[in-house]
Amino acid sequence: MLIKPREMTFPSGERVTIRSAVAEDAESLCIHRMITSSETDFMARYPEECNMDINVMQANLTEIAESPKCYMVTAFLEERVIADLGVSYVRSHQKYRHRAYMGISIQERYCNLGLGSILVEIALNQARENGFEQMELGAFADNARAIRLYEKYGFRQYGIQPRAFKLKDGSYHDEVIMVKML
Repeated sequence: MLIKPREMTFPSGERVTIRSAVAEDAESLCIHRMITSSETDFMARYPEECNMDINVMQANLTEIAESPKCYMVTAFLEERVIADLGVSYVRSHQKYRHRAYMGISIQERYCNLGLGSILVEIALNQARENGFEQMELGAFADNARAIRLYEKYGFRQYGIQPRAFKLKDGSYHDEVIMVKML
């Protein structure tokens, strides 16, 4: 599904458009994912694991746009993706359809400007409208900034997946599993 477009203004005066990414945004979204994956280890993938196949991304974005419940909340500075949040079914089976899963990425230079809060608010409101009953996510246990953001919006920790992530340097990081009842 496509969300209703909105705008916000950064303290610098730059205007950001928040809308769903569509097939025409595939290249910019691929670049965004490459950037965010190279800026921090808190992403699920390394930059070299980012799929840069524009055709595959276009197909994925078209599928999401046509979904009755799943959606993207994407921030654009001009036509360039600077942040992205996706909401999808935890699983597509009927017994799971009340549960949504959320993932978010914001380019480092646009952090601490209120963008994450706006994206999460939009995502939670849309999830309620779409009939989801709970929103779930996972975060690196040592990503305090992300965990604070989620807790600000009522997410609660309900578990830890030990050693969920193994970095190239051989270090392990736990994953905090969080949920918010909608």
